[in-house]
Amino acid sequence: MKESSEPLSLTRRVWEEYRAAQQKRNRLVRLTQLLILLGAFGLWELAGRLKWIDVLLFSYPSKIFTLLYEQISTGEMLPHIGATVWETFVGFVLGTVAGTGLAVLIWWSPFLERVLDPYIVVLNSLPKVALGPLFIVGLGPGYTSIIGMTLAITVIITTLVVYSSFKEVDVNYLRVIRVFGGGKTQIFRKAIFPASIPTIVSTLKVNVGLAWVGVIVGEFLVSKEGLGYLIIYGFQVFNFTLVIASLLVIAVVAALMYQAVAWLENRLNNRW
Repeated sequence: MKESSEPLSLTRRVWEEYRAAQQKRNRLVRLTQLLILLGAFGLWELAGRLKWIDVLLFSYPSKIFTLLYEQISTGEMLPHIGATVWETFVGFVLGTVAGTGLAVLIWWSPFLERVLDPYIVVLNSLPKVALGPLFIVGLGPGYTSIIGMTLAITVIITTLVVYSSFKEVDVNYLRVIRVFGGGKTQIFRKAIFPASIPTIVSTLKVNVGLAWVGVIVGEFLVSKEGLGYLIIYGFQVFNFTLVIASLLVIAVVAALMYQAVAWLENRLNNRW
């Protein structure tokens, strides 16, 4: 019993030492990131106070945070934040679901793949911002056209990435299922989809940024509320502090969405 327990205790000690080292390294990384952020804001504040930069254009942190506090405490900015976050979330979810669904259809039907291939290539190469006026005319100047712009940016990218992951699944898995009499449905359920889960979740990270791009561009064109609208309004009245404050809110919310997707990715990867 003593001999069998010694290797176990040694393994546990090595694991605990490794885990402690990893935690220490993670704390060092977080501390370094925080110092870089504080240093950048401190240098920016100093440059603004000492007039090293044009404060009309670039403002400085204390002025920006004061404006944010006033706008949020009075409730003026909250409807704009809510509108943009809602549009982004809807566009993000619909773009991911629609792109994944289209990838499944293309994988399911080789004929459809050959038919749609040139159209997907052309749509992917188009500058999506150029489609803005078409969405405004076709869908109207409101939420629908903004979400349409988001879908135009996210769907094709999602389709291409997810379909590529379907094609890269080891063919030996598919052969085994066929040998046991499995059809296309079983192949997709037992091999294709489970093997592509990491890619689909990774696509969510990409779609976070693409959804924000689509929503902000859409709000630039048609919206009367939202953070994109505030950016355009601030530019028109030369209130660049408002512009930078809106960009800061976008950065914070987008980072939170990205972290939520990263957490989901870790959970699903551990499960699958």
